[in-house]
Amino acid sequence: MSDGSIFLRFDDVSVRFGETTALDHVSFEIAGGESRIVYGIAGSGKTTLLKAALGLVKVDSGRIYVFGQDVTDLEESAWFEIRARMGILFQEGGLFDSMTIAENVAYPLVNSVVYRSSGKRPDDHDVEAKVQETLRFVDLEQTLEKFPSELSGGMRRRVGIARAVVTEPPLVLYDSPTAGLDPITANTIVNLILKERDLRNAAAILVTHRFQDGHLMAKFRYNPSSGQIDAAPAKDTSVKTKFFVMNEGRLVFEGTLAELKLSQDPYVSKFAK
Repeated sequence: MSDGSIFLRFDDVSVRFGETTALDHVSFEIAGGESRIVYGIAGSGKTTLLKAALGLVKVDSGRIYVFGQDVTDLEESAWFEIRARMGILFQEGGLFDSMTIAENVAYPLVNSVVYRSSGKRPDDHDVEAKVQETLRFVDLEQTLEKFPSELSGGMRRRVGIARAVVTEPPLVLYDSPTAGLDPITANTIVNLILKERDLRNAAAILVTHRFQDGHLMAKFRYNPSSGQIDAAPAKDTSVKTKFFVMNEGRLVFEGTLAELKLSQDPYVSKFAK
């Protein structure tokens, strides 16, 4: 584990919905600049893990800590400030159809807890500049006045990333960001996630079904000098990525890419190809 501060920690967390156990005694932690790749079949608990981290579902036992604060029993109103420091990319991007791309990306800034608590409206020029900067980050600065329906699926996903990172959150959660995309577009999305992680030392949790997503996160890094994604040197320790495999709410595997590939467990090994 990194010497940096722990951004998110699950301590023996269980979540149940009636007779169904969605998370079963799950424990892990993640620090700045680190990645966690989460695999598992549908219904294995991957999305519930993200929702628990965001306080969108209540845990039945165990504790959750976000940025060092115990958030397990927080009231909903107390979550606003914490969520302002977390980014989330929902499946399919989760954009507002009635808003332009600029308005979608601006939404987290305009509705920031900082502005709500102060009662002051953010400066329009500052918001516009930040939106343009963030859309440039995902190579979509030309789409400001368009609506989501006018963009391709891959472009909408990139706008979703822009909205998730516009406030430069130290912790970003990605829920199946490459689902339904062709391989080239999917790799572009993962490259943007790498760029966010490595430029800003953000912690990233990536739920995915694609082995290639995890491979890229573990073996590549963003090079700010060239603006490209480069293979990390064999002995490079600056990219810290662990792989999780979930089954029936349990974390049945946690380890490196090499350990994932060597697993003899039939369920775990099918995610290593």
